[in-house]
Amino acid sequence: MRPLMLACAVATGLALAAPSAQQAPEPPRPIDPGGVALPPEAESEAQTRFSFIAYGDTRGQADGSALQIDHGKVVDAMIATIKARASGPFPVRFIVQSGDGVTAGSNAAQWNVSYTPLVERLLGEGGVPYFLAVGNHDVTARPIDDPQRQPGLRNTLAVMSKIYPPDGSPRRLDGYPTFAFGYGNVFVLCLDSNIAVDRPQLEWVDRQLDGLDRARYRHVIAVVHHPVLSSGPHGGPIVESQTATLRQLYMPLFRRHHLRLVIAGHDHLFEHWVERYTDATGRHRLDEVVTGGGGAPIYTYRGEPDLADYLSAGAAQQVSVEHLVKPGPTVDDNPHHFVVVQVDGDSLSLEVVGIGPAPFLPYGRHVIELADPSQ
Repeated sequence: MRPLMLACAVATGLALAAPSAQQAPEPPRPIDPGGVALPPEAESEAQTRFSFIAYGDTRGQADGSALQIDHGKVVDAMIATIKARASGPFPVRFIVQSGDGVTAGSNAAQWNVSYTPLVERLLGEGGVPYFLAVGNHDVTARPIDDPQRQPGLRNTLAVMSKIYPPDGSPRRLDGYPTFAFGYGNVFVLCLDSNIAVDRPQLEWVDRQLDGLDRARYRHVIAVVHHPVLSSGPHGGPIVESQTATLRQLYMPLFRRHHLRLVIAGHDHLFEHWVERYTDATGRHRLDEVVTGGGGAPIYTYRGEPDLADYLSAGAAQQVSVEHLVKPGPTVDDNPHHFVVVQVDGDSLSLEVVGIGPAPFLPYGRHVIELADPSQ
């Protein structure tokens, strides 16, 4: 302050406040798993009858200021499902989330205030491990070298630092939110579909699949945020760049390794596609489920995608696509939900659990087997 101004301030009795340091931004808090973790892969090898939960898109409109209300209702129902199955033949052994945990992953308060307490409650009361495959709202959909991707990526990795396999693990791509795990006869790949064009990630996935013990891991499952096929606002006549890359680079790889199931989100609804193809070992089925009903604002059906180019690219394998379950045209037709995948030896079945007073039976019944009659 200049001398004249200082003299005036003293003369008039004004208080001179010391300049305050700018408050440091709130750091992201790692999720505390409370000791809940999968056993080492070798210890679960004999497990062939169990289930797991899948869902996605939990972000809420009050992220950063309050708990995610609708995600909280989904968590309540998941805990109830876990407890109901605990003493049965198919207990829930893990949960996978297909991305968009919060609205802006670069904002640590959104994780700390709105998301992390719910996941910790799920871990504490449900007692099963939880894994997140990142979405565009978590780390942005920008290229891997874009500086605007880094704040969300740093926060996400910090929040999940006690959940993800550590860097240096054979089941983790160092520095990426890309990892894998095995339980029983199921092997799960969690990918960052925001950077589907990234060659190190693609090559890592290829190595994971090439080196996999398929005598043990009968069911290989990929969890991505962006759906390969969708009829919601991110699909239909729109083909986002991530979807186009998944179709071009990852689907041929998934067919070569006979994946059983691809779980995605991004569109906040439920739908189910079945892809069939032929190779030297016969005719195969790959199920693709979009389950984005974890609490984010609900989306609705927008139209069928044009798959002419996709089918043409897969003509040598006689690729065909069936839209087994379509989302509804209104918000009420598409409730928040999660899915339960039941593993019974070489068989997989799926149940959709809706949140709300009205039953949600997109198949017309509670459970559907993920197999063709001849299989």
